[in-house]
Amino acid sequence: MAKASSTESGNSKQTGAGDGSPPKGEEDFALRSLQETLEKDRRFKASEEQLMHFYEQMLLIRRFEEKAGQLYGLGLIGGFCHLYIGQEAVAIGLQSALDNDRDSVITGYRDHGHMLAYGIDPNIIMAELTGRAAGISKGKGGSMHMFSTEHKFYGGHGIVGAQVALGGGLALAHQYNDDGGLCLAYFGDGAANQGQVYETMNMAALWNLPIVFVVENNQYAMGTSVKRSSAETEFYRRGTAFRIPGMDVNGMDVLEVRQAAEIAFKHVREGNGPVLMECNTYRYRGHSMSDPAKYRTREEVQGQREKNDPIERAKKDLADAGIEEDKLKEIDKEIRARIAEAADFAESSPEPEPAELYTDVLVEEY
Repeated sequence: MAKASSTESGNSKQTGAGDGSPPKGEEDFALRSLQETLEKDRRFKASEEQLMHFYEQMLLIRRFEEKAGQLYGLGLIGGFCHLYIGQEAVAIGLQSALDNDRDSVITGYRDHGHMLAYGIDPNIIMAELTGRAAGISKGKGGSMHMFSTEHKFYGGHGIVGAQVALGGGLALAHQYNDDGGLCLAYFGDGAANQGQVYETMNMAALWNLPIVFVVENNQYAMGTSVKRSSAETEFYRRGTAFRIPGMDVNGMDVLEVRQAAEIAFKHVREGNGPVLMECNTYRYRGHSMSDPAKYRTREEVQGQREKNDPIERAKKDLADAGIEEDKLKEIDKEIRARIAEAADFAESSPEPEPAELYTDVLVEEY
């Protein structure tokens, strides 16, 4: 549910010591500079090939999550399961702009889409959801705790907001190792009120860390509207006290998200410190599979699907570029078949051996 952009600017100054020297921090600090750059040209100029790739990747996430919902209903996925349906443009728009050889990503427990956005095999993600030994965390992480050091994807975290502080640590590692990488740290509107988020922002600003904080604002957290839970609902402003520039982005438009990523990542890579980006998006399903989502109307959800769907927007962009409907239908057919294959792989894969309970556990050795 994208919000209208604001264009106000902010300056921050500190007083001097009274000795005639220039006040510390006298220079103007434009907290809105990145937003103003975005507003000059809001959408990424994607080639036909790039746009098709974005469309395919978002559709892959959508079909994967729909199948995961079905498997949960059949009892093949246990525990918690948080679907990413509706939010696909955020992960694809941002992660398509990363340098996968250097950059790191960390997120909360709505993490399937982020892993798929990395191009990780749907088979091993679905196997993890179903608790199979072939899963990316050997079946021991499940839906909420996926992890891949190979892809520099550091979770998948079940404690609300905890991943932000860990993201600060990843950014510090990038800085310490001087590897040129940045950390992309996702959190939701519900986590935005956690104290550790602001402790991390303060430290990241003090140390000029290479990190992009991303609020995936899907409007309802675990089931409470942001208007009822947050005094300041414009989350991109939350970094103002720490001199972190904010960006207000339509998270239902993959080309706008990608354009924002280009601007933010350039800012960070040039040594200018952290950025706070708010991607306004909307989840079509409940917070988790156990959430009936009675706190909003069916009409509201349907309105988002009909007027604001990120995949339909990309589909229209492709049609405007001359791509025929039949080709898009064929792509959808192929992706459905690929996801069915992933589900079959997961269902036919063995569960972990009982002895696996004792592996990857730290006991009395440090």
